[in-house]
This record gives sequence, C-alpha cells and structure tokens, in this order.
Amino acid sequence: MAITKKPLIRYKILDACFRNSFKNYSKELLLEKVNEELFEITGDESHCIKLRQLQDDIAFMRSSEGWGIELADLFDGKKRIYRYEDTNFSINNAPLNHVEMGEFQSAIQVLAQFEGMPQFEGIQEIIAKLKYDLKGKKETKPFIGFESNQDLKGMEHFSFLYNAVQNKIPLQIVYKDFKTEEPYTYVLHPYYLKQYNNRWFLFGMHQELGKSDWNVAIDRIVSVQFSNDKFIPNVEIDWQEYFSDMIGVSKPIDGKIEEVVLHFNQLTGRYMENKSIHETQRHKWIDENNFEVRIKVYLNYELERLVLSYGDSVKVIEPQKLRDNIVLRIDNSRRNY
Repeated sequence: MAITKKPLIRYKILDACFRNSFKNYSKELLLEKVNEELFEITGDESHCIKLRQLQDDIAFMRSSEGWGIELADLFDGKKRIYRYEDTNFSINNAPLNHVEMGEFQSAIQVLAQFEGMPQFEGIQEIIAKLKYDLKGKKETKPFIGFESNQDLKGMEHFSFLYNAVQNKIPLQIVYKDFKTEEPYTYVLHPYYLKQYNNRWFLFGMHQELGKSDWNVAIDRIVSVQFSNDKFIPNVEIDWQEYFSDMIGVSKPIDGKIEEVVLHFNQLTGRYMENKSIHETQRHKWIDENNFEVRIKVYLNYELERLVLSYGDSVKVIEPQKLRDNIVLRIDNSRRNY
C-alpha cells in the first residue's frame, strides 16, 4: 500500500511538529516538513501531499474520531502557528483510535506470518501482547500477564525525553538521587534511552562535567524542561557496543572487562543451559552436579546483584575481586538476622 494511503505516518509527523516549541510551524512549513519526511521514507516525490490533504489531516486529529488535539491560538504576524496547547501532549500517549486499531490489526496479521521461524524467536509473545492490548477493553478479567512496573515513578516524563532524544534537544533536569538530601539541576544533552530491570535510564552528555555517558534514572527526575543551550552531538559512543560488555547500566570509570566464572548446582545449571545471563556466555558441565558459566563483562553493582539473586545455587570462581565482594555482601546480610 502506498505511503500516502497510510495516514498514521503523516499524523505522527504532524504530532512531532505540534510538540516542537522552538519552531513556528505555519501551514506552509508543516506541508514542507511532512513532504520532506515522506520523501525521506519513500525516496519518491509522487508520494508528497497537497495543502488540502494537510488540512484534512489536521481536522481529523482535532476531531473526536481522531485524538481531539487542542492547538494553541498563536500567530506570527498574520500567519497562524500550529502548536499544541500543551506541548507535553502527544498522540503517542493518547488512547488508540480506530485508525491505530486498524494499523495494529494489520501489523498482527503480518507478524503472525513469521511465527515458528527461528530468526524471529519471541514473535509469539509480541503477537500475544498486541492481541491482548487490542482486546483489553472487551475482556472483563485479564488472562495473561506481562512483566511491567505500573507504579514506576517518572514515566510521565518518558514521551518528553523520547522526543528530546529523537529531535536532539538539550534538557534542563532537576534531579534527586539516593545520596543527596536536596534536588540539584544540570543540563544534559540526551543520546540514548535504556531499559533495565523494569526501570528506564537516559544517557547523555553532562554539560558541566563533560561526561558523555552520564546516567539518569527516570524515576529520580523531579522535573525536566527543554534547555536553550546548543545541542552537543554524540561523536564518541556506539550505544549498542557500549552495553554489550556489561550487565545493567553502570560502567565503572576505571573498570576493565574481566572473565567471570560461575559454578551452578545441577538444578539451576539445567535452567542456565537455556537462559544465558549475557551474550558472551560460554558454558559446560564440569560433572553431573556442577555447571560452569563464563562471561566477559565489567564488574559492577548489577552483576553482584545478579549473582546474589541465585542464592546458594551459585559459587563465584573468578575473579577474586568479585568473590570478595560477594562474600562481603553475604556477611553483611547475615548480620541483619
């Protein structure tokens, strides 16, 4: 189907424009932006739209059948400026309408064709979740559960942060970590969003410290707004590679990659055969009662927490530093009882 027959793509482009408080979008500039994005996607100018289609798209987004968006009454001279009344609003956070429902139903039909193929392992879970979400309003009782943290603080900032990363906009963050009594403020140039253990983290350049992999836990953000500072682009870090050598999100400043050797008992060993704890994992049975796992990662807090989560079914063999840290944590834990 032609891209112009997929109006949801145009609505998403307009949504991003309406949220941008740093650029005044007239109808002419909106049309130019939409067609620019459509051309970038298709590489074909024949998919560009006319002003009439743009007006129809805006009218639909404002209607009750769309998302009921509210646009501010703004003008630049005699030209009408198109911007959300509340720039924190996004159709991405609004309830699904019939257009999106249709898109999701089509997506499910396409995804279902790949079920059972080894290169699409896990697609069954995605399909099940989509089907459940779409039917959620009709079901009186849940019949399937997905891992999530509904009470996680800070998720109200997520779409705002996502928009900042996507559009390369610096942020002024008021932050309250676990170590300080009072919140503090700094400017961050956002580069990457990462989820770990049901929490979301934002990585970017801390402007004052010049540290390009500064870690921000979203649930510790007190407030956030766009900054007027010039954006400093990421030129140092490949984020996929950055996280490939560690468990979690904490990379030690002076750390180095080390080989970690763990021995699991028979029961847990059977489990570990089918569920790797890291992409570098190599494993083998030492004997019928001991299963060895080797991974190459940085030693960090999350690794220690992971090892401790296996309780008495695991023993750290190497490196000695990790052994010592685990013993210390176990001893401290025993003092609590």
